[in-house]
Amino acid sequence: MPQLVVAAGGVVWRGRHGDIEIALVHRPRYDDWSLPKGKLLAGEPALTAAVREVGEELGATVAVSRRIGRVQYDAGPIRKDVTYWVMRYLGGSFTPSDEVDAVEWLTPGPARDRLTYDVDRSVLDDFAALPVPYSVIALVRHAKAGKRSDWRGDDASRPLDTVGHRQAERLAQFLTCLAPDEILSADLTRCIQTVQPLADRLGLKVRVDHVFSDESYRRSPSTVETALLTLAKPGRVTVICSQGVAIPSLLDALGTGAASPETRKGSVWVLSFVDGDVIAADYYDERSIR
Repeated sequence: MPQLVVAAGGVVWRGRHGDIEIALVHRPRYDDWSLPKGKLLAGEPALTAAVREVGEELGATVAVSRRIGRVQYDAGPIRKDVTYWVMRYLGGSFTPSDEVDAVEWLTPGPARDRLTYDVDRSVLDDFAALPVPYSVIALVRHAKAGKRSDWRGDDASRPLDTVGHRQAERLAQFLTCLAPDEILSADLTRCIQTVQPLADRLGLKVRVDHVFSDESYRRSPSTVETALLTLAKPGRVTVICSQGVAIPSLLDALGTGAASPETRKGSVWVLSFVDGDVIAADYYDERSIR
């Protein structure tokens, strides 16, 4: 049985919608042109690895949006399993190295022709099957906060437990890959605490808004839906921490096509928007965030 190597990478784009360029890297060791990717470090989440590898190979900072998917292929005695994401180029400076000595930015057609391998062309085809996202909203269900029956105070003040604080720290690392511009939370202590480590990491403030609570959704679903869609502005990335009724209900209302809108505590739905419509909804449970 061939050795399995797990890797991650990205289709990195820049430009305006409808007029974009894709980054390709040249590897002198193989004299090939490919999409930037690399192996996961021990214990490293795939998304974190993808952003790290793109940073190392392109010298780029990026904002991740939709997950393109996984490809598997044989490379000699090695079986490779690679997950790719769509990544918007934010900036950076390329420095040639022994691993990557050149980068080219090409429009999708010429980029496809330049790629050396069919498997990379298939990834680019999957990327091109949907428009690049205008905006991204990450819906986060708050982390674990113990049993409600064990809390004697007002339930809105129930804090994260020890496991929940660990989940919040992991979420901070994961959500940083999206390069959010704004962080919102329902007005519950456990929701605010879930995204506070992310806010601290990015130097942002958590904007607290009761509209994203379960109570608010039960009272007026359309108000919550409108509030969310108002945030889907071109070029913006927003993180919203909410609860276990509001998030699945919003997914259904937005017509995401999710097979199951179930959302476990400490998990994330990443929604990619174009013109106010959801074009992709990617679910990340606790295991994929670790």
